[in-house]
Amino acid sequence: MSESLRNDGRVWVPKQKGDKRPPNGIPEDERDYYLERRYPAFGNLVPRDIAARAAKKVCDEGYGVGPTGFAVYLDFADAIQRLGKDVVKERYGNLFAMYEEIMAEDPYEVPMKIYPAPHYTMGGLWVDYNLMSTIPGLHVAGEANFSDHGANRLGASALMQGLADGYFVIPYTIGHYIASTELPAVGTDHAAFSEAAERVRQGVEKLLSIKGRKTVKEFHWELGRIMWNHVGMGRTEEGLKQAIEKIRKLRAEFRKNVNVAGSGDDFNKNLEMAGRVADFLELGELMALDALNRNESCGGHFREEYQTEEGEALRNDEEYSYVAAWEYGGDPSTPNLHKEELTFENVKLAQRSYK
Repeated sequence: MSESLRNDGRVWVPKQKGDKRPPNGIPEDERDYYLERRYPAFGNLVPRDIAARAAKKVCDEGYGVGPTGFAVYLDFADAIQRLGKDVVKERYGNLFAMYEEIMAEDPYEVPMKIYPAPHYTMGGLWVDYNLMSTIPGLHVAGEANFSDHGANRLGASALMQGLADGYFVIPYTIGHYIASTELPAVGTDHAAFSEAAERVRQGVEKLLSIKGRKTVKEFHWELGRIMWNHVGMGRTEEGLKQAIEKIRKLRAEFRKNVNVAGSGDDFNKNLEMAGRVADFLELGELMALDALNRNESCGGHFREEYQTEEGEALRNDEEYSYVAAWEYGGDPSTPNLHKEELTFENVKLAQRSYK
């Protein structure tokens, strides 16, 4: 929501830490338009990873606003004065209405309060031209595959990719696969399928046998806090190592202290969620291991030890110009790394700067 609103809105926080005055009561000279100050060439139009890290930074330093201190102001006063309220309403009226419904504040009169939130992962499973994965017959559509979504996560690309894949691609590619493949007869016993079904059954029985004291949601929230604090927009070696240690302890506790039945009234939903959280615990550790493996900053991957004097991402293309694929080897704590080196013939790698 706030990404599109930054086209005309100005982002700021009070210059005084812990300032509890209402935003319209804070004089202009006591406001820090920190994006405009730090990035005079682009100001509020810097990319989302830059804007998100900057917002988190000022809040972590104690300049955040609102009851929690984890928000910054997005102000349209200048835009309304320059363009007129009708123009602003024509551009953003639906978003303003949503904000007022949620916050009970009129954003035409009072600056919005915004803060970065966890977002979609960029990309997903590898697919070929027909959207089939490396597993024969397993096609991957929409956001779940790596292709267009991974390369362009702006505007409505996720929605459009889902529509394009669902309406126009998959019906033809799956049809072609079925027509060109000799499928087994219905009811044929497959050893691989039987083994997979047995693993699922054992996993469900294991979850049901644990009579712990913590709900699935409690484990989910705790994992979320770890990921947000240590594996999010800004990472450090120390923080990533802490995250890995905390996740391993949390996963061990999950195996002994989760209570699926106690998570709520919808038993099947809670059981399904428990399975997903068990996967998330392994995926979270893998994400931390992957981030710790890269001693550089590049784009949305920002290691705070590796930045330029101006605070921009400091790349190391000589050592980290590759695509990483991690293979599960039986233990989520010791995955096997596979590298595919990247070569650039028509594009020159360059250090980005928005100063």
